Amino acid sequence: MSLGYFLLPLTLVLTGRLCFGERISRWQAVACALAAVGVVNELLFAPRVSWPAFVVALGYPCYFALRRVLHTNHLGGMWFDMVLSLPVGLWFIAALLPEGAGALRFPVLGILVLGVLSAVALACMIAASQRLKLGLFGLLSYVEPALLVVVSLLLGERIAQSQWLTYGCIWAAILLLMFEGAVALRAIRPRGLPT
Repeated sequence: MSLGYFLLPLTLVLTGRLCFGERISRWQAVACALAAVGVVNELLFAPRVSWPAFVVALGYPCYFALRRVLHTNHLGGMWFDMVLSLPVGLWFIAALLPEGAGALRFPVLGILVLGVLSAVALACMIAASQRLKLGLFGLLSYVEPALLVVVSLLLGERIAQSQWLTYGCIWAAILLLMFEGAVALRAIRPRGLPT
């Protein structure tokens, strides 16, 4: 499934271009190329590509494109999505009931806390998707897996030798996007203000 999250930003860039005619800057195109090299490296060393990877890589772009087309790309639309998914969440909680009340207490609390955290994260994501082109929004979604890798390294996990090219390319793409953002901020800073 992690392969799906590597493919997702690139499919978001393609969706923005093909469905909405969005163009990306030269720096973003170079970042895409770097990320694509990393993804191809990951594909070469993956034993197989599972169907959840394609659900992630193709499902989210369809979701974000559909929200833009239906003009529900706002927080109200997100809350509607949450209400639609509420029965599924309640089903997961109910599925824990046979284990007994003692076993139920922590998982339900954990599910509720994770649900609130996920809703806050999704609200921030929806707010960002309103303000950014789909391509840039997609490329910035590489930040999360890159940060997760940093955390896993701090926790003592190791990156396989074959994956260093993948993560190196993705980190380079993120650094390129940060550089482009810094240059853009510097260009719009009013004259006469201290730097």
